[in-house]
Amino acid sequence: MKELNPTTDPIGQNLIKVISNVCFSVFVFSVLICTVIAIVYQPPDPWESSRALTRVFTQFENATFQTDTSVLKTGEDFAVSPSASPAAMTIPLTDAIIEKSAESVQNLSRACEDVNVVNCSDRGVLIAIQKFNMRLFKSIVFLEYQVPVDGGKSGECDVAWRFRNKKEKSWRKYRDFRRFRIGYGENCTYKVVGAKGWHSGLNARRPRRRDNGTSRGDRGKVTAPFRDDEINDTIPVLGSDTDFRKGRYLYYSRGGDYCKEMNHYIWSFLCALGEAQYLNRTFVMDLSVCLSATHSTSHKDEEGKDFRFYYDFEHLKEVTSIAEESDFLRDWRRWNKSHKKKIPLRKVVSHKVTPMQLKNDKSTIIWRQFDAPEPENYWYRVCEGPAAKHIQRPWHALWKSKRLMNIVSEISGQMDWDFDAVHVVRGEKAQNKEKWPHLDADTMPDALVAKLQGVIQPWRNLYIATNEPFYNHFDKLRSHYKVHLLDDYKKLWGNTSEWYNETMMLNGGHPVDFDGYMRVEVDTEVLYRAKTRVETFYNLTKDCKDGINTC
Repeated sequence: MKELNPTTDPIGQNLIKVISNVCFSVFVFSVLICTVIAIVYQPPDPWESSRALTRVFTQFENATFQTDTSVLKTGEDFAVSPSASPAAMTIPLTDAIIEKSAESVQNLSRACEDVNVVNCSDRGVLIAIQKFNMRLFKSIVFLEYQVPVDGGKSGECDVAWRFRNKKEKSWRKYRDFRRFRIGYGENCTYKVVGAKGWHSGLNARRPRRRDNGTSRGDRGKVTAPFRDDEINDTIPVLGSDTDFRKGRYLYYSRGGDYCKEMNHYIWSFLCALGEAQYLNRTFVMDLSVCLSATHSTSHKDEEGKDFRFYYDFEHLKEVTSIAEESDFLRDWRRWNKSHKKKIPLRKVVSHKVTPMQLKNDKSTIIWRQFDAPEPENYWYRVCEGPAAKHIQRPWHALWKSKRLMNIVSEISGQMDWDFDAVHVVRGEKAQNKEKWPHLDADTMPDALVAKLQGVIQPWRNLYIATNEPFYNHFDKLRSHYKVHLLDDYKKLWGNTSEWYNETMMLNGGHPVDFDGYMRVEVDTEVLYRAKTRVETFYNLTKDCKDGINTC
């Protein structure tokens, strides 16, 4: 065999071979690195999985409900951004956008001899207000402004805007309208020299659509009810007989969960909703809720409460398939009465029949019946055992009522979004010295003053979220802080309020009590929006949240 003579081989060919070998080695090494990264790296899920949320509420894998007296966190507490609903999203206004608009306005000529007259519709006025708000309200995302209008006096302008709080992660919008005193800065540009408080710009308030008819308040005063145009919690209509027959439904009879605490009810309700989604069926929902004695004003179980008093039905029906129970039963009876062939029905009498066994059932209606004694008749039992691996509770579908969230925004807005808060748990826990031996003493006025002075600066707005029934319990704090309690804002749910009128229309013209669970929801959401938050069982006392030896 003839030997290769390196002196006779072309140098270019050897160089090409060397380069190709190096490139191939780099390529193989890169593929290897990418493969390792793909195997090892697990990107964070922006929407927490059902199992992760289950651990948040139960701290263990089983689906069994555990009692928690705190308010239930709902879908808007876990959503990562307003992008959950792109159709409803509005691009927030930023400093860069406002500065760009300001530059364009500065190029417009305006005679300095006209500075004595403020034209509220001038773009410069709006930009001055936008800059002022951006500096003052750091916790607010401004979404859109209306054109300013005259405020009633020379140099005053009213303007309305939509916003959301940075700590609320839903896409829902809220409204404010304020009155500003406008002056002039350098180069005859407008500037804000003074501003009034929350909802002070009455001339910029959008007129609300009135419903026909009137409703009578507690004292016989006739008030014309308003409807919030941004709330649409009307009940969806099933449609014609043909549409009804083509549907697939999951229907739960009432079980032992009825009249239990609200967190228990929601835990079971989301189990049922999760099964409906797993089976790809419309869930038949009873909007009538029984409020347990724990949170009712009468201290007795109160039936006939509307689900929409507490939770956002509009959002629920947008993200899940829902049928209202009374409409569903009426259409079902009408079909069976007018057709010889009855609607295909599968009755399920035990929670031990798993969702997996029902997955391929072709019946139009699957009717789960819960007639066994407690605790076998709890809805959430359906999601226990092997089903826990298949059923995901749709927490993202459950938001708190926008009517209650409007009250939250109003309370926060009246404090100009600049406040601290303390959560003071007392009530029955403070009286139970066996499980909470120090709680009562640690939440007495002198102890609160001593503790909070080291955490919150003097004369700050201090919101106290509490179940303490005695209003004057916190009077000693008033010598150090501007104290705010929920009862200071009774007007927001009084018989002249929007909340009162809107809930009364949902309730067939009968007034609705602002009950204990509503108070807890509002208190908790205001607490979340505070700049500094002090908790009872983490900051005020060494007692454990669930009693001795549970920390």
